[in-house]
Amino acid sequence: METDTRIIKTVAIVGSGALGLYYGGRIARAGFEVSFLARGEIDALRAQGVAFSHGGERHVVRPAGVAAAPGEIGPVDLVLITLKSTANDALPQLLPPLLVEHTAVVNLQNGLGVDEQVAAVVGAARVLGAICFVGVNRIAPAEVDCSEEGYVTLGEYVGAPTARTEAVGRAFTQAGVRLRQAPSLLAARWHKLIWNVPFNGLAVVEGGMTTDVILADPAREARVRALMGEVCAIARAEGVEIADTFIDDQRERTRAMRYKPSTMLDYLAGKPLEIEPIWGEPLRRARRHGVPAPELTRLHAELLARAQAR
Repeated sequence: METDTRIIKTVAIVGSGALGLYYGGRIARAGFEVSFLARGEIDALRAQGVAFSHGGERHVVRPAGVAAAPGEIGPVDLVLITLKSTANDALPQLLPPLLVEHTAVVNLQNGLGVDEQVAAVVGAARVLGAICFVGVNRIAPAEVDCSEEGYVTLGEYVGAPTARTEAVGRAFTQAGVRLRQAPSLLAARWHKLIWNVPFNGLAVVEGGMTTDVILADPAREARVRALMGEVCAIARAEGVEIADTFIDDQRERTRAMRYKPSTMLDYLAGKPLEIEPIWGEPLRRARRHGVPAPELTRLHAELLARAQAR
């Protein structure tokens, strides 16, 4: 299935969290016809539009539509899934009304196994994954602030990049988002886990700790290093090599950031946590490959205990 650049005009954002508002807002500002499928912020989105800040500038855009049900939007050229993976049980109801033959579906969720869940609903040939290296927080209803613009890595779920990958990526680049094409989506997901596993996890088990505080403590930083090393070893067992320079860069870039990871915000807000795709599935793969992962095992157990206690 190929998607021509000329026909990517209509876009549906499935989910109105921080990522959905930020990327949906930027793509709408670039001139695409963007509709948001939302729940809790429908009234704010309809009344004031989407507000997003980055690089010292604040922008407000009016989406083409704001809907509580996918049938109110109808078929589009491009779907961006920005829901938390804890809501993936709803995908069979949310996605089909948005599809026509050429529709591409881009999954922005974190972790492993999430693309398989999307492919089970829409078919593997439609699916791409987008891994977002970005710092975005919601600061008010329908408003987000970006503290670290970073970049997006885009890859096909099946096979290498194609003309469709280029076409879909153009929507991001026209919106001013830095984009990289991934020869392997699996490799891109493992690279993101190098950051997500330690920082999202420790921010929660430490009771809601920002990334700068985590790295300011030598014992916690040692744990970050150990977790990154284990993720790297599991990825290697799956045929994915992660360079030491990438690991060091992720840690050093984070040292200067007073960032509240998304899982920490979910925890503090009493929302379900994405434990399985980010920590559970990597741990299962470690056991399958016979890779020792004592720190990941410990962190996974602590996260489950936190979730159960709450």
